[in-house]
Amino acid sequence: MTIGSPSRLAFMCRPNLFKTRLALAMALLASTLASQASATQPAIDAAASEAPAPPPPKKLGPFYSPIDLQNWLLNFQATYILQRKPGLNAAYSGPNSLFTDPETGYTLSTTVYLGFRPWTGAEIFFNPETIQSRDISNLTGLGGQSNGENQKGGGPLPNIYLARLFLRQTIDMKGEPSAVSAEPNQFAGTVSRRRFVVTLGFLSVMDVFDPNAISHDPRTSFLNWATWTYGASDFAADSRGYTFGLALEFYFDDWAFRLGRFAQPKESNGLPLDYNIIDHYGDVLELEHSHTILGQRGALRVTGFHNRANMGSFRDALDAAQGTGEAPKVANVRKDQSKFAFGINLEQAITQDLGLFGRFSWNDGRRETYAYAEIDRSLVLGATMKGRLWLRPDDTLGFAWAINGISGAHRDYLAAGGLGFFIGDGRLTYGPESILEAFYSAKVFSSLWFSVTGQHIIHPAYNVERGPAEFIGLRIHLEY
Repeated sequence: MTIGSPSRLAFMCRPNLFKTRLALAMALLASTLASQASATQPAIDAAASEAPAPPPPKKLGPFYSPIDLQNWLLNFQATYILQRKPGLNAAYSGPNSLFTDPETGYTLSTTVYLGFRPWTGAEIFFNPETIQSRDISNLTGLGGQSNGENQKGGGPLPNIYLARLFLRQTIDMKGEPSAVSAEPNQFAGTVSRRRFVVTLGFLSVMDVFDPNAISHDPRTSFLNWATWTYGASDFAADSRGYTFGLALEFYFDDWAFRLGRFAQPKESNGLPLDYNIIDHYGDVLELEHSHTILGQRGALRVTGFHNRANMGSFRDALDAAQGTGEAPKVANVRKDQSKFAFGINLEQAITQDLGLFGRFSWNDGRRETYAYAEIDRSLVLGATMKGRLWLRPDDTLGFAWAINGISGAHRDYLAAGGLGFFIGDGRLTYGPESILEAFYSAKVFSSLWFSVTGQHIIHPAYNVERGPAEFIGLRIHLEY
């Protein structure tokens, strides 16, 4: 969903009134944070004087002006992903099955990244985005969807929308300076290794959490929903992958602590958000430790998720359908209830050109999938290798293996003919869904990459009587 990076980031009111209140709230927060930031200005200046000077700003052709461009950021990306699925074998099919006929699908997304630094430590980012797509099998039939850029509400006509609009305020805590490079929604310069960061606005949960450097963006790395982030997290997001929320981060040398609350969609996998984040919300808590092993950097993260929304329970649906002769429906038994999940995430550089990563994620599997993938357990292992090993230093080769599963209640629900948002073959002979994924990304020139991708999926939608399914693809990624 995609990227999608990577991955949705209150008020109960009409849209115009909500936007007015949001503006007032952000202005009040900005005023408070600005006063705190100014109090730490001497420490920031001292750290900056010891750190290497950031590179001079680029002259952006017709966008150049005498204004100090170090306080402005302008980036652009476009990503086209084409996938082909040959036909597959199946003993039977249901309403939400992967089609057995050959299919071709694509996504085309474009994003503008505009950033501004209004005062010390503050950054405001605005990302208008557009997407058009043709979904393979109407985006049904898989636990781990094959294209992270797919959106649940996509279509063949270009759709322009607001992806992100958020304020990030950083407060220096007098730590050692650390250099950061210029990236979309990130200014080049230095940050303190001891700092407090507040983020408020519209964004994706995975813009803040699970910052895995090896696999975190389907526009440049692994594509499958199970491999680019926590497959079983069911993190809060609308059908495009974004949400509204507040995140707090505290960095202390090699440690990082993150906490956030985000809006859920009003309905399961829907587009409108529910801004009543007192009663309905997605909470995320993450602890990270960075380390060095034999001179190579790595990081370990533990992440917890608490999702509360008007969702249905698989057992309640089965009980309600008992004796009626009808298939169970979670939509008939929805009520306010919680869903818990957690994940463990490891990344480790082995050499300058070889990196390994692994993720494990789990949720209680009692309630329906509300905002992300139809996965209740997932284990992923992968590696990427840079092209210096074969004389193309900017190319990347990646391999990943994922195995996904669902809970006993979820299995019984599908076996009885129940349908999820993405899966439902009418019946089920259960087997874990296994995904082998590989890609080769070739850098054509400074801003353009071509990738070939492949996925081999055994037991699609956890059904041993269907598949395997193959996906071969081409990805073209442009960024500036």
